[in-house]
Amino acid sequence: MKIGFLVNDTQTEKAGYTTTRLALAARRLGHEGWHIGVGDLGQDPSGHVFAHAATAADCDFEDRTEYLENVQSTKGVTERICVDDLDVLMMRNDPADDTIERPWAVTAGVLFGQLAVARGVLVVNDPSSLANAINKTYFQHFPEAVRPKTLISRDIDDIRSFVDDLGGEAVLKPLQGSGGSGVFVVNADEAPNLNQIVDAILRDGYLVAQEYLPEAAEGDVRMFVMNGEPLQVDGRYAALRRVNETDDIRSNVSAGGKVRPVEVTEEMLSLVELVRPKLREDGMFLVGLDIVGDKLMEINVFSPGGLGICQSLYDVDYVTPVIESLAAKCEVRTHYHNPPSNAHLATY
Repeated sequence: MKIGFLVNDTQTEKAGYTTTRLALAARRLGHEGWHIGVGDLGQDPSGHVFAHAATAADCDFEDRTEYLENVQSTKGVTERICVDDLDVLMMRNDPADDTIERPWAVTAGVLFGQLAVARGVLVVNDPSSLANAINKTYFQHFPEAVRPKTLISRDIDDIRSFVDDLGGEAVLKPLQGSGGSGVFVVNADEAPNLNQIVDAILRDGYLVAQEYLPEAAEGDVRMFVMNGEPLQVDGRYAALRRVNETDDIRSNVSAGGKVRPVEVTEEMLSLVELVRPKLREDGMFLVGLDIVGDKLMEINVFSPGGLGICQSLYDVDYVTPVIESLAAKCEVRTHYHNPPSNAHLATY
C-alpha cells in the first residue's frame, strides 16, 4: 500500500504526534509512506494531483524520533510524487492551526483531497464531509440528545439572554478553532466581564455558547472511534481522561491538561451508538469524541491526537490496527470494477 499523510507542514511535525506513529507503523508493516504538507500539493495541466513529498531513507529506525529526523532532514528522500498513484491519502492536517498565519491553507487540504478522490485515491476522512466540518456547526448536525444546549450567534443580546436562561453559567468559545483556544467559562462572578469576553470572541467571527456541565470539573474523556466503532484492542478501549488541575476549565493536553486512564461506561458507548450512523455516512474513518458526563462536547474529525498516550496508559498498540484497516479497504477495492463511493469505503 502506498499511503500519504497530509499534515499542516512536514517540518513542524513532532515525534510524539499520532501522525508520526501511524507513518512509522505503516513503514514497519511494509507499506510505502509519504509525508505531505498542505503547501506541497498541486495539480498539473493534465489534471494529475502531485505533491513535493518526503519519506524516510531505506533503513531501520530505533524509534519515532530517529525516523522523523530522517524524514525532515537531507538524510530522507524528497520527491515530486503523483498523488494519483497513492492508494490512500490520510488527512491529518488541522485547518484551525492555519487560520491566522496561513488562511489560504484552511481549505486547501480538503480541496486537494476532493481532487484526489476524483482521481481514484481513497481519502480518509472523506474530504467532502471534512469541508462541512471546518467549523463547529458540523457538530449541530448530530442528534440533539448527545449535545449540550447550544447557541451560535453574533448578537450580544441573544448571547446575554441565553446565558441568563442557563442561570448565568455557560461556556463561550469561537465557532472556529481547536485545542481549547479562546474558551471561556462565565458565571455570576464573571458577569461584569461578559461584554468584554464576547467582544474578544466576536472579533474572530461567530460565538458558540453552551451550557456548562458540572461534570466538566472532572475533566473530559477523549474516545477514539474507527469505522464508526469504538477503537478497541485486547479488550481495552482507546480512551483517556483529561483533567486540568488548575483553575483553567480547558482539559486539552495542549492547554495543560493531565491524562488519566478511564473506564469506558455504557453511557459513553451509547453516545457512540447515536453518532455512528452519521459518522459512517460522512466517511469519517478515524475521529476523536470529547465526552463530558453524558454529552459530547466536540467531535474531532481533523487529526485527532492522543493514540500514543492511550498506548502508554494501557500498553496497547492502537496505531497498527488503523493501518491494517486502511490496507483492508484497499484490498476490498481491488475486487470492484465500480468501487463504492469514497465515503462508503472510508468507513467500511
